[in-house]
Amino acid sequence: MGELLEAGGWGLLAGSALLVGAVPGYVLRIPHQVVASVMAFGAGVLLSAVSFELIDEAYGRSGMLPVVVGAVGGAVAYTTGNAALARRGARHRKRSGHVQDQPSERQRSGSGTALALGALLDGVPESAVIGLGLAQGGAVSTATVAAVFISNVPEGLSSSAGMRKAGRSRSYVFGLWGTIAVVSMLSAVAGNAAAGVLPPSVVAAVTAVAAGAVLAMIADTMIPEAFEKAHLAIGLIVVAGFLVSFALSHA
Repeated sequence: MGELLEAGGWGLLAGSALLVGAVPGYVLRIPHQVVASVMAFGAGVLLSAVSFELIDEAYGRSGMLPVVVGAVGGAVAYTTGNAALARRGARHRKRSGHVQDQPSERQRSGSGTALALGALLDGVPESAVIGLGLAQGGAVSTATVAAVFISNVPEGLSSSAGMRKAGRSRSYVFGLWGTIAVVSMLSAVAGNAAAGVLPPSVVAAVTAVAAGAVLAMIADTMIPEAFEKAHLAIGLIVVAGFLVSFALSHA
């Protein structure tokens, strides 16, 4: 029970970063170049975490086949869910509104629900791996928690700015991210519980599934906001985020 509570606490901490980013994103009028920069940094952080904390860990435990099958399966599952939500108005849920607008409820009825489901789709895999890692290693991976936390700040910032521009209320925006923080906690608990009853090869495959889903999410929802009409230093910022996460994983 103690480990489940610990997993939930770390998941809640990582998910709360969405609220940390949502406050300035909703309240302030932040220039697009700043939004793009923090999103690029978050993308770099997650890319490193997926490579060195998830894929490498899964490969070390069970070899190449579970990694390939799991990662492809996770990417397919994420892409399928994302495509369904995109048709309902959640295609640009992480966009700040500077380049690509999010739809309002008046423009696309039901888009608010789709945005909420899209946020769940994005957040669950990230948090589940925190619980999985805690169960496998006996201690939480500081690098994984830090990577999810750091990447969630720009996600909350950019998406909340876009929601404000689309006319979403303050209660909707902060209620959504508060709910996702709680779901992040529950996802970490579920990942930890699953790892306790599954054989190592299956846990490795599940970790790869989460990694594939996160990679698909980065490509589909974070990179477009970071790179579209952004300044020329964006590539350097991605590398900086990657190296920060890499350093944390080897600290």
